[in-house]
Amino acid sequence: MDLKWIEGFIISVKNDGNVTISANKEGLLTLADQLISLAKEESGTHIHYDEYNSLEDGSSEMIIEKI
Repeated sequence: MDLKWIEGFIISVKNDGNVTISANKEGLLTLADQLISLAKEESGTHIHYDEYNSLEDGSSEMIIEKI
């Protein structure tokens, strides 16, 4: 799956009993595009987000999987 990242994206995820995804415009557009790409894939395909590859420092990991 070819994931695109819009320049200037900011995405963070916090999990304190509630999961909060915070993003700027570019981050929201990036997530929207990636969710559309994921929807076209086979079941079991997932996208793994963490602070080491895409999320802001201190963010919780987030995995989105197509079922």
